[in-house]
Amino acid sequence: MEENALFEQRTDLSKLNAAVEQIKATLGSIVVGQHEVIELLIAGVLADGHLLIEGVPGVAKTLTAKLIAKAISAQFSRIQFTPDLMPSDVIGTSVFNPKTTEFEFKQGPVFGNIILVDEINRAPAKTQSALFEVMEERQITVDGTTYPMQEPFIVLATQNPIEQEGTYRLPEAQLDRFIFKVEVQYPSLQDEIDILTRQHQQKTSEQLTHIAPVLSAEEIVTLRKQVRELHVEHKLLEFVAKIIVETRNHKSLYLGGSPRASLAVISGAKAIAAINGRDFVTPEDIIRVAAPVLRHRIVLTPDKEMEGISPDEVIAQIIHKIEVPR
Repeated sequence: MEENALFEQRTDLSKLNAAVEQIKATLGSIVVGQHEVIELLIAGVLADGHLLIEGVPGVAKTLTAKLIAKAISAQFSRIQFTPDLMPSDVIGTSVFNPKTTEFEFKQGPVFGNIILVDEINRAPAKTQSALFEVMEERQITVDGTTYPMQEPFIVLATQNPIEQEGTYRLPEAQLDRFIFKVEVQYPSLQDEIDILTRQHQQKTSEQLTHIAPVLSAEEIVTLRKQVRELHVEHKLLEFVAKIIVETRNHKSLYLGGSPRASLAVISGAKAIAAINGRDFVTPEDIIRVAAPVLRHRIVLTPDKEMEGISPDEVIAQIIHKIEVPR
């Protein structure tokens, strides 16, 4: 108890917690249920990560992403990925200016703070590659000139796991750049009734027009710095390393987690701890984010895929094998 009391005095998380509760209340007033999804999206933003949101059509993936963007007072861009989209449609292109007789770079929609990429798996590999540099290095290089992105820079991408016609599998290198893969499930029976009731009473459209930003771009940068400074004991770092190394040696996996996955688990766990009002990470925080961090980074062996085993099941097996530090 004394140790926890000491930790509680290190960092004042009151502003962060108040903002998180306000964002949850704002989103909860429009998106019915999906509390786990909303919390993971907020954690991803606080952890300075990009987010991949996967779910079947009609489960409010795009709506939830747009609401997260509305809750932050920052420049928002939306890109609808299609099979005929070109890299220049994303990052921009050089245009000839007859007055100066020189080419001038015209910025594309990726230049912003919050970028919603809808149906990211509908664009071909050439267009997918346009996001590689900007997602990892927060910059774009065109014709030998580098253009840095303004902070915060967040990519929120949605994709449909079922439909295969007209879609392209995301490269592993790109998947590895998303801190979380957030899976949006079907609503429960009661949530479905609430959705129908709200729609019948025409409340949702009215609420959407009255959403006010909760945080500014500058405040997000400040809160992220606070999250990065949270305390993590060395034994928890070892716990994370053991989990990731085990994914590389597990018999059910063809591809394990990279060192970037280790860093993502720590960053995500810090954000979850902060959301829960703690300035220190617990083993439960690490276990909580392990599946969202790893499920899109690991690849099952063909025989395990045929058996219908999910990545989340393998991740749970790995965590169960490793002794949880106390």
